[in-house]
Amino acid sequence: MDEARIPRRGSGPRLWLAGGWLLLALLAAILAPLVAPQDPLAQDLMLERLPPFWLDGAGPGYWLGTDSLGRDLLSRLIFGGRIAFIVAFAAAIAACVVGSTLGLIAGYFGGWADRIISRIVDIWMAFPPVLFAILLVAVLGTGLSSVILAIAIIDWTRFCRVIRAEAMGQSRMDYVENARIAGYGRFGIMLREVLPNVVPSIVALLSLEMGIAVIVEAILSFVNLSISTDDPTWGGIIAEGRLSIHQAWWVLVFPLVTLILTVLSFSQFGEALKTRFDPVLR
Repeated sequence: MDEARIPRRGSGPRLWLAGGWLLLALLAAILAPLVAPQDPLAQDLMLERLPPFWLDGAGPGYWLGTDSLGRDLLSRLIFGGRIAFIVAFAAAIAACVVGSTLGLIAGYFGGWADRIISRIVDIWMAFPPVLFAILLVAVLGTGLSSVILAIAIIDWTRFCRVIRAEAMGQSRMDYVENARIAGYGRFGIMLREVLPNVVPSIVALLSLEMGIAVIVEAILSFVNLSISTDDPTWGGIIAEGRLSIHQAWWVLVFPLVTLILTVLSFSQFGEALKTRFDPVLR
């Protein structure tokens, strides 16, 4: 078969579907005060547990229904996306910078640097991540910055292990030896030759980590260990919906669907980008 006719997987619908959902959710979060149909904190017990618009008894302007306090569910999901994306971007970037830097140093230089960093990673990964996150937030106190810091402290090891293995493999390539012969220094080779070839893996991991950060924030919100204000979060809405699942199933189902779609989109978007831009896979 002609190799030119083989489509690249990253160019398929996976990239556009995942990217489309993330873009839509991100724009809705950024423009929340403009696009949310109602005030997400406004309570009206006369409007409690209104069903979605396609069911009998729905209220005008409450497209996805209301919760047990009469708050608009769609507006709360949109504003909850703000917290989710802030945590996703901030925590994932922090974990990426720390983990990728240490992994690159360990994989390229080897020796005592690799041994020390690898032992730290082994010890760090011995702790269950979710329980470790709950413990850190309990110690640091609730709040957005505490959640971001806890996720970054826990998940830098994921970047470190993968990038270490990638850098170790790249350091054995002929182009690295050619750069040494040409007189480049070790740091110069690491930054100019090795780093660009591990960037696709970093991009895929970064996108995956954003999805993981969204899940962890939702778990912490579910157990009331996330932000301490009244601002809605997806995990908090799920916790509320669990209590009224038999009377208002939509309060649980819609935030769960939103959470699952966002996490899957982050994962698929990262894999599609890696497939599209990795010179080996192309």
